Amino acid sequence: MEASVKNKIFHTQDLCLRTNLRCAKMGIIMIRKAELKDIPAVMDIYNDAILHTTATFDTEIKDYEDRLAWFQAHTGQYVIFVYEEAGTVAGYASLSRYRERKAFDPAVEISIYIHAGYRGRGIGRSLMEKTLQYAKECPQIGTVVSLITSENEVSIRLHERFGFSYCGQIRQAGVKFGRKLGLNAYQIIYDREIE
Repeated sequence: MEASVKNKIFHTQDLCLRTNLRCAKMGIIMIRKAELKDIPAVMDIYNDAILHTTATFDTEIKDYEDRLAWFQAHTGQYVIFVYEEAGTVAGYASLSRYRERKAFDPAVEISIYIHAGYRGRGIGRSLMEKTLQYAKECPQIGTVVSLITSENEVSIRLHERFGFSYCGQIRQAGVKFGRKLGLNAYQIIYDREIE
């Protein structure tokens, strides 16, 4: 290998390390806060989950206006992260308001969705790690809640691996694809004073 090619490779690897990015197969991978330009990709990922999975209890696809309003609601402690690989959004995670009533302000609900073509590659794990690090450092967040379809064993294992505690199950909470579905509740509590 020529010295100039080696130098370019080492420079790229060093750049990725120095900027907290990971390189994979000549593409740059990064997790960053979502931007307005990401709404169509995030919308497509979520709509695919609506149509083909029980990961969400939504049954009707969302349009751009709906996702724009959802995006705009993520301010303050509420945040959306996207996992981008070589310019393509492969998945996203969000910390959203848990309930509308004021007393619920310190509680956020985590959601993670991965593009169908990128599942099984550890992207959910990477998004979970980034999102929980943010939650841990955010003084307005007291607990992270996750409501998981009882049959979603992959998501349940992911949450347990990251220290979520099982809180209970709502049996027959919904019906999708002709099946009655339970809903498991998980949470992480941060023991601190809430600002």
